[in-house]
Amino acid sequence: MVTFSDIADYRDFLKEFYDRRKVEMPFYSYRMMGDKLGLDSSYLYRVLQKKQHLPAHALPAAKEILALTGREAEYFDLLYSAAVSKDKTKREELMAKALSLRDVERHSLQAAELKLLENWWIPAVRAYLELNGGVVNVKRIAKDICPPITEEQALEAIETLKEVGLVKKLASGKLALTEAHLTVGGPEKAKAVRSFQRQVLKLASDALENVPVNERNISTLTLSVDQSCFEDLGDMLREFRRLVQKRVDGAKNPDRVMQLSMAFYPVARKGGAAENTIIVGEGAGDKK
Repeated sequence: MVTFSDIADYRDFLKEFYDRRKVEMPFYSYRMMGDKLGLDSSYLYRVLQKKQHLPAHALPAAKEILALTGREAEYFDLLYSAAVSKDKTKREELMAKALSLRDVERHSLQAAELKLLENWWIPAVRAYLELNGGVVNVKRIAKDICPPITEEQALEAIETLKEVGLVKKLASGKLALTEAHLTVGGPEKAKAVRSFQRQVLKLASDALENVPVNERNISTLTLSVDQSCFEDLGDMLREFRRLVQKRVDGAKNPDRVMQLSMAFYPVARKGGAAENTIIVGEGAGDKK
């Protein structure tokens, strides 16, 4: 869940709320949220897509369902006023006030949190600790991570996880996973996330040569879409991630740590579209 220190557009509060509720309650809809705000579902959808603004009469209800009070509610109001203002100078003044409130609550930037995002093996070590019941055997951890890492990297990963609060030491000497959340936000986090994603995608590429076919599942699609289809596929990918997380939560005897990478990006734009969808992957036909 994002905090108000991470948001620069008031509509992101609403979008984050809707997405979270949708994960918790798959049947949650724009209509249900719109009823709380006094809006019809189509208008609410345009608000969440940042194509419309909330009407002023919906602001109290919005802050109520978002549970915003005090400084956060004031921050929301300032962002709203800045967004709807047509006067550039006034808009800049309102945003400056909003940012001053945000800085009061912003957590101190922790180098350990950025390190966690910049190195692919640190989240892998955390998952491995869950896999082996929290037993700390640096030599074994370094060897079992795929591809293997050094013992120094394994030890650094454990120390980073402890510093960030994502694991805690038990009286038995084992480590237990916690539900702590990262506080880093802004451009520093975005840069670290991009670095992490580059590393993960390289691992996927390397797996084509280094991991046996029966231990991986890699396939690609090249397809032609219009804007509506593009948006629908984005929704489908988000729903797929939710279903994956739900299924993983139900795994009773995990025996491996897997990395799932999904990438959906343009390789050609208007000027000519392919007639077919090309499917490439193990067990897939050449064409659909």
